[in-house]
Amino acid sequence: MNKIAVQIGQKPQRKKLLLATPRGYCAGVDRAVDAVEKALALYGAPVYVRKEIVHNKFVVESLSKKGAVFVNDTRDVPKGARVVFSAHGVSPAVREQADARELRTIDATCPLVTKVHREALRFAKQDYDIILVGHRGHEEVEGTEGEAPDHIQVIGTPDEVDTVEVRDPNKVVWLSQTTLSVDETQETVKRLRERFPGLTDPPSDDICFATQNRQGAVKEIGARCDAVIVVGSANSSNSVRLVEVAEQAGAGKAFRIDGADELRKSWLDGCQTVGLTSGASVPEVLVRKVIEVLVNWGFDDLEHVQTTEETTTFALPRNLRADMKKAGLMDAHSKKRTPGPDHVN
Repeated sequence: MNKIAVQIGQKPQRKKLLLATPRGYCAGVDRAVDAVEKALALYGAPVYVRKEIVHNKFVVESLSKKGAVFVNDTRDVPKGARVVFSAHGVSPAVREQADARELRTIDATCPLVTKVHREALRFAKQDYDIILVGHRGHEEVEGTEGEAPDHIQVIGTPDEVDTVEVRDPNKVVWLSQTTLSVDETQETVKRLRERFPGLTDPPSDDICFATQNRQGAVKEIGARCDAVIVVGSANSSNSVRLVEVAEQAGAGKAFRIDGADELRKSWLDGCQTVGLTSGASVPEVLVRKVIEVLVNWGFDDLEHVQTTEETTTFALPRNLRADMKKAGLMDAHSKKRTPGPDHVN
């Protein structure tokens, strides 16, 4: 009888919200977005941007409102105008097209992507067959492949390893897109090594530290969650990978959304613990709006789950910094930034 009374008197268990850290903007994204904003402030609108500066709808729309003009091809940029190359990088052919049109370029390629380009060039000069693990059609893969098209083969999944043909099995190297699933890439490389025991590894890991850190944080919360929400756009490779990682880590289900307006309460029926993270091109303001909705739905027991701390920052493109210095706009804040997820607002 007393036991029944205690049970009746118990307060219902609060629903938990696990907030993954690191999440959101990485150093390369912060640098690229900041470059467009600084260019607009220094030169005035319009400033053209080839492709999306980063793969996030909100960021692109926000910069468009400030005067950035996004184009798919350098031929869409007026001759002699200023154009920013996106964080994903471009091929030498694109740079040649820009030079032919006398475009004033600002290269916002992530330095970690540039590293992969240099690796591709170096191994091509040594006459290696290069296996590039990545998603065909992604801007980053197109840019890297363009550095050495006669030496590079692109494969997207472990199952495609069997289709690879090389000239010399003892002279094969693998490189990868920076935003892939760490686990799937390792499986692909394992199968490549089974086919080519002499496979050469890149000098350092091509999958960027921010991608690995965000996947690591999701793995940490995934097994504890009934559902995981990933904020990020559909064309964001690293955001899509976070959904896959969450499911593989044990989350009952995982959903990708661009913002809070896409949340559906029915997704969380029967859920006691929900995880939340965001892709590397997502400003924190979008995450905060999702938190507000989830708290209103009863997930108000908030726990921050941090797996590592990120302190890396990248300087703005050199020619932009030089012009800012000439204009008297260069200061310590402009030289080196800590990632500021809200600065597109």
